[in-house]
Amino acid sequence: MSISSLAVPGIRGLTPYQPGKPIGELEREFGLERIVKLASNENPLGASPKALEMVRQILGGTHLYPDGSGFELKAALAEKLAVEPAQIVLGNGSNDVLDLVARVFLAPGLNAVYSEHAFAVYPIATQTVGAAGKAAPAHDGSRGPRFGHDLEAMLERVDAHTRVVFVANPNNPTGTLLGRSELHAFLAALPERVIAVVDEAYFEYAHAPDHPNALEWLGEFPKLIVTRTFSKAYGLAGLRVGYAVSGAEIADLLNRARQPFNVNALALAAAAAALGDVEFLEATVRVNDAGLARLEAGFRTRNFDYIPSAGNFVSFDLARPGAPVYEALLREGVIVRPVGNYGLPNHLRVSVGTAEEIDVFFAALDRVLGR
Repeated sequence: MSISSLAVPGIRGLTPYQPGKPIGELEREFGLERIVKLASNENPLGASPKALEMVRQILGGTHLYPDGSGFELKAALAEKLAVEPAQIVLGNGSNDVLDLVARVFLAPGLNAVYSEHAFAVYPIATQTVGAAGKAAPAHDGSRGPRFGHDLEAMLERVDAHTRVVFVANPNNPTGTLLGRSELHAFLAALPERVIAVVDEAYFEYAHAPDHPNALEWLGEFPKLIVTRTFSKAYGLAGLRVGYAVSGAEIADLLNRARQPFNVNALALAAAAAALGDVEFLEATVRVNDAGLARLEAGFRTRNFDYIPSAGNFVSFDLARPGAPVYEALLREGVIVRPVGNYGLPNHLRVSVGTAEEIDVFFAALDRVLGR
C-alpha cells in the first residue's frame, strides 16, 4: 500500500500553491548580486515606519504568547471600518481566513464556485476539505472585460450543493474589477444557503468611481464575508496578517475553527500601527498609480497586450509561452510571476516596483526578447 493512498482524496489530487521565487534562492542558483523581485505583489516602499517602530518596541516580549483574541487590532479595525469587534476574524494572512471559510462551510458532497483565472487558493482550500470546485469561464471580451469574472456564468454553476462562492475584487492575477451594481446584483441573486466571500485583498489600490466597498452590504446580506489583508498596500507580507469581516454569527463560527494564536505578536502590533499611518498608505497608492502607468506605457510601446489592472500588478501577453521568458529573466536577475497555473500560459505577471525597478525589468525583458 502506498503512502499517498492513505491520504484523503482531496489531498491526493491537489496541486500545491506555488509562491513567487525567493531572492535568496535565485542568489544561490546563479550567483547574482543584484536582483529585482517583481513577482509577489509586495509594496515597493516596504512597511509603514510606524509599524516598524512598533515591532522594534515589542521585540523584547517575543517569549510571550500573543493575545489570542487580537483585542487591540480588532478594536482598531472596528473603529476604522465602522463594524463591531465581534464581526472580525483575524488570520495568518487573508489566505488563512479563506481556508477557515472552506473548513467551516464546505465538506464532501458540497461545492464552491469561483471564476476561471481567479486566486489559486480558492480551489486549493475547497479541495483540501474534500469539496468540489466549479470554475466558471471568465469573460471573453464580448460582454465584459476579457479575463474578468463573468458573474452570470458563475450564477449558472450554482446548484443545490453549492455552499460557497468566491469573488476576488480586484482579481489576482488579472487585476480586473467588478462594478458596484453588477456585484450587488450577483449577491442579491444568490440562494439563501450560499455563503458569499468577496476577497478584497487589493481593495486599497482600486479607486475607480464604481469600485464597491463590500463592507457596506454586510447588513443587507447576512451570509456575506469580506476578506482583506495587510500584506499588500500596508507592506506587511512577511508578518502574515489578514482578516475577515462578516455578521457576528458567521464570525463566531470561523473563530471556533481558528487555530490558537494564529497571528503572532509582532504582526498584531505592526498591523494596528500601520492601520493608523494614513500618510504611508496615501504614498503607497500614489507610487502604485505611477507604477501602473509606467508598466502599461512600456507594454504599449512594445506592442504587448496587457490586462488593465486595478491592483498593484499587471499581467501581459507575450504571444508565446511565458515560462521560457520567465526563466530567462531569472538569469537577468529579474523575478516576475508565470501564470500558466491560472490558465494563462502566454502571460507573465509583473508587480509594481519603484521606477528604477520597472526600468530594470523592461531592459531585461528587451535583452531576453532580443529587442
